[in-house]
This record gives sequence, C-alpha cells and structure tokens, in this order.
Amino acid sequence: MTAPVATTQAPDGEASAAPAPGPGAAFAVLRQRSEFVAASKARRTSRAGLNLQARRRGAGEPAEGVRVGFTCSKKVGNAVARNRAKRRLRAAAAAVLPEAGRPGWDYVLIGRPEATAARPWPDLLDDLRDGLAQLHQGRGAPPR
Repeated sequence: MTAPVATTQAPDGEASAAPAPGPGAAFAVLRQRSEFVAASKARRTSRAGLNLQARRRGAGEPAEGVRVGFTCSKKVGNAVARNRAKRRLRAAAAAVLPEAGRPGWDYVLIGRPEATAARPWPDLLDDLRDGLAQLHQGRGAPPR
C-alpha cells in the first residue's frame, strides 16, 4: 500500500504532489535544542533558497528514519514572514526527503532572508535536492 498523496498549491500557483502529513510521515521532527546544536556542528551547504545542515547520527542514537528540523532567524522578517518561510520549508521537506533523505540522518533546513518565501517553488525543491546530494557525497562546508 502506498502513502496517501495530497496535492498542494504552491505559493506561486503551481500544484505539486507531496505526501500527506500526519501518521506515517516520512520523517520525524527535531524539537530539542541539543539536536539542533549537534546538527550545527556537522556539514552544511548554502543554496539560494535555504541553508542546509546534515549529520549522520552516532552509535548511541536511534538510527531509524529521517529526522528534520526547521528554523528561521529574525533576519527573515517578522513572525508572519518566518512562519511562511517555515511552512514552505516543511512542504519542500515533505516532497523531497522521502526520495532523497537517508535513514539515520538529521537535517536542519534554515530559511534565508528575502529568499525562502519568494523563491519559485520548483527552484526551492531543486535547492533542497541539490543540497542533499552535495552533503551525501561528503562535500559542503566542513564540520565546525
């Protein structure tokens, strides 16, 4: 049986198919600060629409599934602008991570000022795919 697919309307008017959120989602969400800090010390890459951090979980951590976190600083704008950017990042992750994410990895998607909310939807998806491919190949900025 396949996962239900919901057709969503991207902000630029294009329809896209993404897995329906809810039970059985393709990823778990990072919620604790320590998880974000661990990801910030791993490899990272920048794209026009987002910044991406990725790390393979250690031996003492559960290796099952993909985990992802979303964040936007106040540089992105007021609360409305930050929430809009995070909604777009969540939708992009739901569309891309089931195919490009790797189990046992944590990803943090970071919104960029004046870019994440304004970037055309297909370009934002391509940014995420390209960033994941680069980080999985071991390229990108080295860990801190």
